[in-house]
Amino acid sequence: MTLEVDGLPVRLVRKRIKNVNLRVKADGQVEVSAPLYAADAFVASFVREKRPWIEAKRTEMAASPRAKAAAASPEEVAAWRAVVEACVPPLVAAWEPIMGVKAGRLAYRNMTSRWGSCQPATGRICINVRLALYPPECLEYVVVHELCHLRERGHGQRFKDLMDTYMPDWRERRAKLR
Repeated sequence: MTLEVDGLPVRLVRKRIKNVNLRVKADGQVEVSAPLYAADAFVASFVREKRPWIEAKRTEMAASPRAKAAAASPEEVAAWRAVVEACVPPLVAAWEPIMGVKAGRLAYRNMTSRWGSCQPATGRICINVRLALYPPECLEYVVVHELCHLRERGHGQRFKDLMDTYMPDWRERRAKLR
């Protein structure tokens, strides 16, 4: 259901929850989850109260690399690919001896929901070309993350211990991608 609040369209989803939850999606759409019993007037009042936060979040998201990537032309994607293709092989070559692993084929794709992937059986590592929009340390983090998957498949404690060993600041680097 869409609720109009002072000219702002708000997607309203009613659920069996206790609190009202407000989100601004990557495309700028405002979404509210509300308890089944919450009146439309209460939800509208809540949205009005949070309007400054909503506008600040929309502005922040419009300037984010994610928004730029969503509106990119094929030429821009090709330029990102060229940057990532130039940067990844030296990173892999530098980290392989440190980590005691050997990557297989490197691939590059324009992906919307993941930064990289690894097939431990073949050693194939795929890197998202959108990483060209982020600071270089983010690309290095993804490379090390995928190389760690050559030693540990999942994201359990052993994987985190490996990441802590090779890149103690990996959590800060990952946070820049979120």
